[in-house]
Amino acid sequence: MADKNDKVAENVDGVWYVDNNCISCGLCLSEAPEVFKTNDEDMAYVFHQVPADDAAANSAKDSCPVEAIGNDG
Repeated sequence: MADKNDKVAENVDGVWYVDNNCISCGLCLSEAPEVFKTNDEDMAYVFHQVPADDAAANSAKDSCPVEAIGNDG
């Protein structure tokens, strides 16, 4: 489960975030490229907030192998 107290610094404010457990697998970028990008360290982060029930973002969250994607919505 993602830790809201350990967010990747580049996340924009909102319900969606990625924490520092990200392993840079790229799955979230392929599932929801309108939501996720990677920083200079190849860590994913949320650059565009979408509603908490967004299908693509939820698919990315459910598919994350290390549960680094959080949704506080």
